Amino acid sequence: MEDLKDVFISPLPDSPYVKPFRFNYTQNGKQKSWDLLEVHDSVAIIVFNITRKVMVFVKQFRPAIYYNCISPEDRKSTTIDTSKYPASLGIALEMCAGIIDKDKSVEHIAQEEVLEECGYSVPLSGLHRITSYRSGVGVQGALQTFFYCEVTDAMKTEQGGGVDDELIEVVEKTIPEIEEMVNSPGPIPSPPSCLFALMWFLYNKADKFRKTYEHHCAECKKGKMVFVK
Repeated sequence: MEDLKDVFISPLPDSPYVKPFRFNYTQNGKQKSWDLLEVHDSVAIIVFNITRKVMVFVKQFRPAIYYNCISPEDRKSTTIDTSKYPASLGIALEMCAGIIDKDKSVEHIAQEEVLEECGYSVPLSGLHRITSYRSGVGVQGALQTFFYCEVTDAMKTEQGGGVDDELIEVVEKTIPEIEEMVNSPGPIPSPPSCLFALMWFLYNKADKFRKTYEHHCAECKKGKMVFVK
């Protein structure tokens, strides 16, 4: 994932994923314009393994993060010096997610993404739709639909890691590690949607699994309640 070389920047040709355009309008009698990107809507899924009480993340290289770590002056270079700017600068930790580019329901697409990226076979009934929201409202405003699912080790039927040329690493974090992450002073290598998902989980679901921790510790520590990772 971090074997990065031959990095350079070029003009954008016609793209099936991103279409830049200028939006022109008159507001309160004043003519205005705004530069926008047309992109696909998407799904994002919180995957929590109840066998081992861990959140399942995906880690991957994000060129947009990497690009914004490069100084404006160095962006003008013919090639980017990857010894000065290693690939690690662009590694993001995220929820399982994917774009809606197929004629399928958002539930089916979410189901496919969990299998392809994380390796878990989740029934449609196990996907709980939480909400939808607009992402990147400054330049795109695309709709992302957010799901939650609980999985077990027995549901791990594939290796995960993505399809085609995707390079995705599955990462697991305990609830205390999630709390440490959201309380970090940053910069956190995750998009706002991921942090929203973590806060939602901590507010709505985490206490149920904390009780499991406490019960286990009560048995092992003769009644002394402590949290364990």
